[in-house]
Amino acid sequence: MVSNHRTNPLALAVLSCLYERPMHPYEVAQTLRHRAKHDSIKLNYGSLYNVVEGLEKRGFIRVSETVREGRRPERTVYEITETGSRELIDWLSALITTPVKEYLQFEAALSLLPVLPPDEAAALLRQRSGEIEHRLSFSKMTMDNMRKGGLPRLFALENEYLEVLMQAELDYVQTLIKEIEGGTLDGIEMWRHWFEGDSPEAPLKAPDSNKTRSPPPQPEH
Repeated sequence: MVSNHRTNPLALAVLSCLYERPMHPYEVAQTLRHRAKHDSIKLNYGSLYNVVEGLEKRGFIRVSETVREGRRPERTVYEITETGSRELIDWLSALITTPVKEYLQFEAALSLLPVLPPDEAAALLRQRSGEIEHRLSFSKMTMDNMRKGGLPRLFALENEYLEVLMQAELDYVQTLIKEIEGGTLDGIEMWRHWFEGDSPEAPLKAPDSNKTRSPPPQPEH
């Protein structure tokens, strides 16, 4: 069973950094940014210090030492505990082995797509297609530069995974556009009728913005 505190991937990233060696929080952030892990894990300094505090309270990390460099403020260096090391391995293993339901924004948009007229929906999907193509092209260029720089594939698997997802979404969106515009999408005639006024029972028909809305009924005295 997954522990209820395993909700923030940033905590997992902190444990991963401290698994290598003791660090202070700022050094953890710099390490994650240097390795471009902030592209996969949301990172900001405010939440980072809250995460560190939470990990310490749970006994997953502890203070190793407090250091001062010149006139700079003191910095607290943390190290991972044996309990923290077990938590890191267990948590990471659970993430790898057990698929979970993730509520994606585009998934939500697709579930409500009939609210829009078919032509408008197709046009918006075409915009999304162009944006995905742009991001995919940029990602491939970045990956090529990383490989030329000698970065082993092992350390860019998350980028490779995202490219696969983007390509799959691009293929799906482009196919969906063709089906809407070509009239082959199952249910497309019903969808069109909702916006042509041919169906009096159109549960998802968008309101006509050109019509004046009737005032709400007044309570009887």
